[in-house]
Amino acid sequence: MAGKTQLYKKKIVNHLYFSKMLSCAEISEKIEKSLSLTTKILNELVVEGQVVETGHAPSSGGRRPQMYSLKPDVMFTVSVAIDQYVTRMAVMDMENTHMGEVENVELNIANDPGALDIIAGSINRVIDKSGVAKGKIVGMGVSMPGFIDAEQGVNYSFFANRKSTLAAFLENRTGIPVFIENDSSLIALAELRFGAARHTKNVMVINVGWGIGLGMILNNSLFRGDDGFAGEFSHIPLFQNGKLCSCGKSGCLETEASLIAVKDKIVEGLHSGRISVLKKAELEKLSPQGAVAIIGEAAGNGDRLAVELLSEAGYHIGRGIAILIHLLNPGLVVLSGRGAVFGKILQAPIQQALNEHCIPKLAANTNIITSALGEEAQLIGGAALVMEKYELGLTRKIKIQEAA
Repeated sequence: MAGKTQLYKKKIVNHLYFSKMLSCAEISEKIEKSLSLTTKILNELVVEGQVVETGHAPSSGGRRPQMYSLKPDVMFTVSVAIDQYVTRMAVMDMENTHMGEVENVELNIANDPGALDIIAGSINRVIDKSGVAKGKIVGMGVSMPGFIDAEQGVNYSFFANRKSTLAAFLENRTGIPVFIENDSSLIALAELRFGAARHTKNVMVINVGWGIGLGMILNNSLFRGDDGFAGEFSHIPLFQNGKLCSCGKSGCLETEASLIAVKDKIVEGLHSGRISVLKKAELEKLSPQGAVAIIGEAAGNGDRLAVELLSEAGYHIGRGIAILIHLLNPGLVVLSGRGAVFGKILQAPIQQALNEHCIPKLAANTNIITSALGEEAQLIGGAALVMEKYELGLTRKIKIQEAA
């Protein structure tokens, strides 16, 4: 019975992380055990200091039920959000609060042969600075672009030519169980668990960034496809523009609608004499992250060139979304990720594209919104991945400790 009790405790911890607060009756229903057994196990978790009583639910006419939550510092996760040019990482508690500042490392993962060593060293430094003992960290969630085999811990697009898998390398360097997943899938997971997609059955989550990623939520579950590669929205061939895409093909959505494409078009516009507060020389010398930051500032201040080209990108994204609506008829489309900060500018041209390219009946009940999680979604998604793999992570942690 002791083994089963431990299993139920793990399940309760997992449900409380994702739901934040539940009554005993709600937990009983989720773990499919009797109310008396659930009450007994909850009381043990309270005594052990893992769970805390957090007051009573609002009155619905009868006795108000006692509510329970996880103690925020009962355990921690590490989330590492990698993109082509910037890697962010943080230690997070059970409320997804950062323990200290988020570490930002500007790093071109495609061109820097030492990138993975830099990332591993930065992770250990972030953990040390957080003050959290490694023994209290249950796992690390790594999100990044590319074709990822999550089961094997391999990214076929980046860091594939190594003796060990990406997950195994980081586990060896940090001593923490590592789980990896595509960045757009984890952004969608964050929206599903904690964001805009919690109460809608079918949702398309658009990751607006250096590419145009897609996470698909179908029937309230994250859809990854047979090989885990579903959602390559960025590479829908929409244009006959002859522009080479990062995938090696030409004419992909990414070549006209990504943040990199917007920056390049602004530079071209300035070169041809367009008037703007932005300066060509400054944009060309800045990192992609720095360039996008000042473009965003200019757009926020009403700079015509910046607003025009972001709007043009939004229209092209809308053309792609029109295809998704025709295929999947989602109830919601969420603009998330790094580019969510441009949501107000992007939404109107996206809607214009839908008006022009969608059959009205199909699009009538699809709402387009901007995520409240924004750039934070990728970090939250990494933490959520760890907690989805909570039991497996504990098993792997024991093996890592035994091998040390």
